Amino acid sequence: MGCGTSVATETQGKIVEPDDTAKTPCPALTMKAAVLIQRWYRRYMARLEMRRRYTWNIFQSIEYAGEQDQLQLSSFFSFMLDNFTQLNENGPDLISQLLDPVVDPWLGRETGYNLIPVPESYSGPRLLFPLSVSDTNSLLGAFKEQQTLHARYVLQLLHETKKLLKQMPNITHLSTSYTSEITICGDLHGRLDDLLLIFYKNGLPSAETPYVFNGDFVDRGKKSVEVVILLLAYLLLYPDYMHLNRGNHEDHIMNLRYGFTREVMQKYKTHGREILQLFQDVFSLLPVATVIDGKILIVHGGISDQTDLDFLSSIERHKVRGNKIPPSPCSSTLLTAIINVDHVTFNIAQFCSTVFCVLFCTCHLFFTLLQIVDILWSDPKTQEGCSPNIFRGGGCYFGPDVTQRLLTRHGLQLLIRSHECKQEGYELCHGGKVITIFSASNYYEEGSNRGAYIKVGRELVPRFYQYQVSRTTRKLTLTQRVRVAEGSALKALKEKLFSHRSELLSGLQQYDHKNTGNVSVSDWAQVLESVLRLDLPWRTLRPHLARLAPDGSVEYISCFEDMESGIPLPQVTPNMAETLFRYRTDIEIIFNIIDKDHSGLISIEEFRHTWRLFSAHLGVDIDDRAIDDLARSIDFNKDGSIDFTEFLEAFRVVHKLENKDQQLNEKMDGDKYS
Repeated sequence: MGCGTSVATETQGKIVEPDDTAKTPCPALTMKAAVLIQRWYRRYMARLEMRRRYTWNIFQSIEYAGEQDQLQLSSFFSFMLDNFTQLNENGPDLISQLLDPVVDPWLGRETGYNLIPVPESYSGPRLLFPLSVSDTNSLLGAFKEQQTLHARYVLQLLHETKKLLKQMPNITHLSTSYTSEITICGDLHGRLDDLLLIFYKNGLPSAETPYVFNGDFVDRGKKSVEVVILLLAYLLLYPDYMHLNRGNHEDHIMNLRYGFTREVMQKYKTHGREILQLFQDVFSLLPVATVIDGKILIVHGGISDQTDLDFLSSIERHKVRGNKIPPSPCSSTLLTAIINVDHVTFNIAQFCSTVFCVLFCTCHLFFTLLQIVDILWSDPKTQEGCSPNIFRGGGCYFGPDVTQRLLTRHGLQLLIRSHECKQEGYELCHGGKVITIFSASNYYEEGSNRGAYIKVGRELVPRFYQYQVSRTTRKLTLTQRVRVAEGSALKALKEKLFSHRSELLSGLQQYDHKNTGNVSVSDWAQVLESVLRLDLPWRTLRPHLARLAPDGSVEYISCFEDMESGIPLPQVTPNMAETLFRYRTDIEIIFNIIDKDHSGLISIEEFRHTWRLFSAHLGVDIDDRAIDDLARSIDFNKDGSIDFTEFLEAFRVVHKLENKDQQLNEKMDGDKYS
């Protein structure tokens, strides 16, 4: 009696036909289905990669445009010093301390920081100098717990660092014979989490784990103070095993624009000015390059066809402040020399000697500054030769031939530099002779890039280590990460369009001969590139920026309809408003200079004088009445002062349709490809 044998059915004794659904699939159909799925997947991934690449291009183009504006702003400061007296007899004092700081007697006293009391309620680290391992450990623990180091210890640490750096050469020479490996890190930009992760993965600085940090410790990130304090503390603790190169952001003008100045003043309201001045001194004393075993050159930006390491070794680096490209020798300098000649006992030899000395000193200063700018700002390119870096506005683009000549001339075999964010945290170019290393992960947006560092041993073969600090990225799919970064990039790009609205409309209307509000896609892309000069794939970006008309032309007014100002000011003319939108960051820097006590308030009279100079320097045609109307309109409580926070809010671009791109992205992500 077997199981189920007692069950009778009507089909017993009959042959049961097999079900058609149980048939084995046709191999040809299976293969065709696999090919279709593979084709769809490849197209989907290609589209995703295209979005990732143009997102990256947007971020970098806008970043470099901002740096170019910053260098132009430096020339504005010189313009203010030369012309402010004409408008305000007390004017030069507003910024002269920034450009050529007057040494405060308080800062000159080595023990001045001892006059600052530390309250018993202070629970943060209490440093003892010379520093010990327990001091640096207490700093690490405090910063992890979001604590702030007391101003007294910050000032003392900066004083001690300044004394140490004065003894260091312009170019640091290291040897792997005393250690197994040297770790090289790139830009950190105030990312404390990245620095802590590097220390966790690779070890704290010590005799066994020496480090080279290649500039740009501050700006952009929210923890710049903590990052630079940790680096300087380890420099004091291990001066033979912790090495810091100067970057283009170790500069007080850059700090005004990109956040370090604001961060210091927010965290140290009482002694912020003294701390900032000491940071400027420390930054100007940082070495400009490091050489390992005479074979590997490490600089922050790059080189040019004029770079001379022997000359860089001999300059007085602390005198080079600011990243502005220096003016060439001018006739006024020679005129001063001629006036100073003793005309009573004038002779041709004395005259020629004086003129020669002036020319020599001026040319020497010019060449010194130019060398520093090239070291801090330059980028490699694939083409041969050396050309001005038009996107950044400073330094140059150097080709593989320039790299090879410098390496050959100085007996080097490798150039390691930073300065550029790379998606994988590092990149090789010039046949492997140039390596870019970037250590700030998620630089543009959460999930936008990895960070990396390099380890070099006695064999001088670089090994790369990647990481990514993220609390949310791991939970997102690749598509979601691309979508988040793309949304942020497009938002920034739309703000750029809005701030150049008049120029763009003027250019587009030249192609709109019948005033239909439409132009061809080709003309639309050409105008955007000619005005913005961002070198972006405008045709690819068009679906995110403007609508198409039924005939396939672009409705160019739709480029601006998603945005509006933060607080409408009816008294402000459209021309004035657009100028303020465009130069909002520059004006913020100028206001921070004028607002000495960082109260957030400046007088209406100061605002008028500053804006008149700024508009004159830019060649913006705005009359005095418009400036006065603007000043009155943003004096909301009519107390004769302008609240800077409210001013910035009034000239902030607001995106009315934040969800529009998100819906479009979701639609594109769900597209099926045949």
